[in-house]
Amino acid sequence: MIDRIRTIIDKEWSEVFKHRMVLITITLLPVVFTILPLVSLHFTRPSGSLGGDMTDMPAQFSQVCGTMASQDCIQVYLVNQFLLLYMIMPLMIPITIAAYSIVGEKTTRSLEPLLATPITTMELLIGKILAAVIPAILATWGCFAIFLLLMPAAGASPVVQKYIMGPTWLVAVAVIGPLMAVMAVIFAVIVSSRVNDPRVAEQISAILIVPIMVVFFGQIAGFILINLQLVLISIVVLVLVDIAALALGSSLFQRENILTRWK
Repeated sequence: MIDRIRTIIDKEWSEVFKHRMVLITITLLPVVFTILPLVSLHFTRPSGSLGGDMTDMPAQFSQVCGTMASQDCIQVYLVNQFLLLYMIMPLMIPITIAAYSIVGEKTTRSLEPLLATPITTMELLIGKILAAVIPAILATWGCFAIFLLLMPAAGASPVVQKYIMGPTWLVAVAVIGPLMAVMAVIFAVIVSSRVNDPRVAEQISAILIVPIMVVFFGQIAGFILINLQLVLISIVVLVLVDIAALALGSSLFQRENILTRWK
């Protein structure tokens, strides 16, 4: 089973990474999402040109800051907005890969010969999910590791560094990211059963970013506070959503449906 799944992954990567859009998404997006929080830290450091004013922050954010100095609290508040970038990255990368690897099978009609092999439907689905999820997870974790290494040089104080390396950020990046990547790929599988163009599948699947943007603007407005409690609740919700989506995706991703409807 493992060998067959590995074969599917190798096949997907050899085909998908030929597309320029996939390569741009996997390389450019992580670079941008790594630079932005570092720039924010640089210009809000104690000697930075922008400085900061705690009156611009939601009052309830003081729960996160605790006894931090005002400048440290400002840095934490600003950099906390970029935590959501590490939630968007595991969504965008697999959506792009899945759009070309799954929907592309319909346009090239390469699924029929594959289904003639002894591989099972579940093995095929798992292989396609892992082929899209693994690059997204590695890119997200790699960018976060670079961010952690560079944030002292960017101007993050020891207090801010301790907060970013605390449970809220680490659990969010290490756990929520992969769960969202799996959800994105399964959703792409579901969408691909209805459309025939990779670009359409990618655009429709991108609707998953909407909840992230709601959290982003909610946090800026002060209605939502990202803390460990919210992160843990999100993990439980995402696990349930992933299980339900996988069951739905498996029902759609059947050999009969592929051969009769994916045309």
